[in-house]
Amino acid sequence: MNNKYIAECLGTMVLVLLGCGAAVFNGGPTSAAAVLSIAFAFGLSVVAMAYAIGPVSGCHINPAITLGVWVSGRMKAGEALGYMAAQVIGAIIGSAVIDALVATGSLPEVRTTLTGANCFAEGNLVPALIAETVFTFIFVLVVLRTTAAKGGAGPFAGLVIGLTLVLIHIVCIPITGTSVNPARSIGPALFEGGTALCQLWLFIAAPLAGGFLAALAGGKAPVE
Repeated sequence: MNNKYIAECLGTMVLVLLGCGAAVFNGGPTSAAAVLSIAFAFGLSVVAMAYAIGPVSGCHINPAITLGVWVSGRMKAGEALGYMAAQVIGAIIGSAVIDALVATGSLPEVRTTLTGANCFAEGNLVPALIAETVFTFIFVLVVLRTTAAKGGAGPFAGLVIGLTLVLIHIVCIPITGTSVNPARSIGPALFEGGTALCQLWLFIAAPLAGGFLAALAGGKAPVE
């Protein structure tokens, strides 16, 4: 595989399938153990993809990261748009697989979602907006700094990024189910519909804002 757009599509598909799949088939975040299992599913998916497709595309698998990389001057606008399109397509494919598994199999008796879609409780718009913006800022800042040519984490960057995502999920899952990734939210929302689709705007706008702010804070530090 030497096509960076195919790599981004595949990587995002794996992230959604495994991360959101954990939320669906583990019964949703109904306990501390479930929250940890979902958090690690997302984080370990990033670690796996970082080393699998990282050498091909850099393993963004997240439009907020791609935006941050573009604002930091590490890629051209056309390439960034191609990455984002590939990521959304991959998320939709991953969600379609989950939807097929749900439709043809059995689910835990206790469950909170059929797709792993993000949502926030009524009256929690402001906390959700703050959480998704701030946690995406933290996540993208870690990505930009650990992948920097100077002062970065080198071959350990993928592990650091994945573990950071685990930490963010542990805190943010009770608030929004944790997006910090517009593509990850778009795919499941299209299949979930209803509230998830109505609230989707927040899970696109807030992570992109967080990624943009992270790029401004991280400065221009071109990767090798």
